[in-house]
Amino acid sequence: MPATAKAADDNPQSGTSKDRLFFALPNFLTLENAGKIPPLTTGQKFKVVAQGSFDPIQIVWYGALSALSQAENSEPGFGQGWEAYGKRYGAYAADGTIENFFVGAIMPTVLRQDPRYFQLGHGSFFNRSGYAVSRIFWTRTDSGHGQFNYSEITGAAIAAAISTYSYHPHPPYNPHGPYITSDRTWKNTASVWGSQVGYDTITLVVKEFWPDIRRKIRKNKSQTP
Repeated sequence: MPATAKAADDNPQSGTSKDRLFFALPNFLTLENAGKIPPLTTGQKFKVVAQGSFDPIQIVWYGALSALSQAENSEPGFGQGWEAYGKRYGAYAADGTIENFFVGAIMPTVLRQDPRYFQLGHGSFFNRSGYAVSRIFWTRTDSGHGQFNYSEITGAAIAAAISTYSYHPHPPYNPHGPYITSDRTWKNTASVWGSQVGYDTITLVVKEFWPDIRRKIRKNKSQTP
């Protein structure tokens, strides 16, 4: 099968995939064995990001993250109880959705960059891991050339700034305790940005090896009597 056909065999008209990481999390922007394929249109970029961002599994994912945050009492300004859990849930959902759109649709459209991850698929573990990590900083343009990944770096920074300076809470005020500085600082924004880029980097490494893991699991299932 030609590389261009195999790369998009799940959804050939859109140049995207119907794959899911661990058979659950949307992985629609990852392509295997992709050669030269048509760029995504603006509409396609926004459509595929919307499909992943509002996929039903995200309800479970954000719910689990919110429960963990509540158990650890991270960002104590949210408080505790069901109302606080709802606020945490909304914040996590907003964080993920805003970053997805800025990194995967808005900035790639403005900068004419391709938001898809093109799996390397061959070589040693270290070579493939290095390739995956490098995609945080290097990507394809819509015309197929290599370019610094401004979409990831600036998109994550904008999302971090929106998150920090809008709906995330200030630390709770304690009149009898020490003065607590606000979390809404450039330093904290940089920390959130670093966390988002770090998470995206780990995700790219998982995306690189997930097709191999998926095929192995399916092969083992098919051989099971």
